[in-house]
Amino acid sequence: MTTAAAPTTAPEIAPFRLFGLSVVGARRLSPNLVRVTFGGEELRDFHAGGRDQSLSLFLPHPGQTEPVLPPLEAGDDWYPQYRAMPDGVRAVMRSYTVRAQRRRPDEVDIDFAIHTDGGPACRWALKAAPGDRVTVLGPAVAANTAVRFQPRAGTDSVLIWADETALPAAAAILEWLPAGTTARVWLEVQHTKDRQALTTAADARITWLVRDEGAPPAVEAVREAALPGARPYVWIAGESGSVKALRRHLVREREVDRRDITFVGYWRRGLSEEQLREEATA
Repeated sequence: MTTAAAPTTAPEIAPFRLFGLSVVGARRLSPNLVRVTFGGEELRDFHAGGRDQSLSLFLPHPGQTEPVLPPLEAGDDWYPQYRAMPDGVRAVMRSYTVRAQRRRPDEVDIDFAIHTDGGPACRWALKAAPGDRVTVLGPAVAANTAVRFQPRAGTDSVLIWADETALPAAAAILEWLPAGTTARVWLEVQHTKDRQALTTAADARITWLVRDEGAPPAVEAVREAALPGARPYVWIAGESGSVKALRRHLVREREVDRRDITFVGYWRRGLSEEQLREEATA
């Protein structure tokens, strides 16, 4: 977690902090999904809020035994110091969803969407092995702002659209939904084998949109469908262009209240996460 010896404590960025973790195991879920399980003593203080709980994952470059990060005592200057480090030295940072957290033993699962032209996180996940070291900036309390799935009072149903990058979050949301909740769900993946058996107590109608089988884009898939309930809460996440187009359709054509839509662009076609962060900073 540092450029020298591993620390015994981590700086708090309440309600988030840094956690040093190790890979416990990894397995291929489908042609385009790899699940990596992490463990470590520091997970006793890790408290995911469920649903679409996100975290920042720091990965080492090839040849490094652990992520290279600024010293812990940097305090408020930690992130500026991180950004000032040379590109080929500072840890690779990516945003991911906590697919699941378990106690006894303390473990966390993160699912990686694998692309043929994938970046450093894809390459790392494909080679992940027990003992590999990573660092995460994650929640120290379950009630935290990195859980975006937050239906307002008065919501009577749920509408979800996600591509494979947001599939772990969508799956965790479905597991969280209370029994009796009406949900209409579209999940877009590349291959038929990328489909998963999903668990939910909700009354959920799930449609898999498989691109290899000529599935329509997000707006076309949703346009002819009846919206669930009288006041649905909408959660859409994945490729930024698809997310924006679907949100525009729901607001302008379906007259869904903007306050009842949570939309998250997990990635943008043609841009790396570094480029997206630089654009956001600018």
